[in-house]
Amino acid sequence: MASQVASTHAGEQEQPFRKQYKLFHATLAQFTYTGAQVAIAGYFINYVTETWPGTGDSTASKYLAGAQGAFAVGRAIAIDHLCHAAWTNKSQIEAMLFLTLFFESVCFPTIVALGIRGLGRHYKRGSGFIVAGVSGGAVVAPILGHVADMRNNTGFAMIVPTMFMIVAWTYAVAVNFVPAYRDTVDKTGESDVGLQAGGGVPKEDVEIGAMGRSKEVVVR
Repeated sequence: MASQVASTHAGEQEQPFRKQYKLFHATLAQFTYTGAQVAIAGYFINYVTETWPGTGDSTASKYLAGAQGAFAVGRAIAIDHLCHAAWTNKSQIEAMLFLTLFFESVCFPTIVALGIRGLGRHYKRGSGFIVAGVSGGAVVAPILGHVADMRNNTGFAMIVPTMFMIVAWTYAVAVNFVPAYRDTVDKTGESDVGLQAGGGVPKEDVEIGAMGRSKEVVVR
């Protein structure tokens, strides 16, 4: 990892950890996205029973199982885009919930993969920061529950995960349109380190360990 960044990001990996602002943005995106995901799944049954008159907890739990199945399937599939539509009846609301969990599935691995790009010698600590972002699930769900109790309306309370999703969305916008983000991702993606024999492939990658000793990993 360090040798790949060294060959594609001249000087970038030498910045101190506290200046890796792109990493901290990715961590925020992971925190807010995961929080929204857990909040939606946690209050899925409440939302269904309140918005679909006559629907019991048992039926709602079956829909939740189906939605979680869609999440599992979506985790293994690359997503291109999500079509937007007006949701007005039961079948459309059900489809919306299934699609929400389905498209959420690709967010976690994508944020991790993009967030650690360009970190070089900081990538181990940086990946730990991003993965720790899943703690957002312990924050957003209680907020949604509090709003739902105040308004006695879970449907209205879904504005909470929506707001957190918008914050997470800012990272996607930055990666695609902000040069400082986009160039880092593109340079790493264009690197051929470790993919071609000979040119540009280092014989060894030296990494400084936690105790200050160097470790040599031979690349063959």
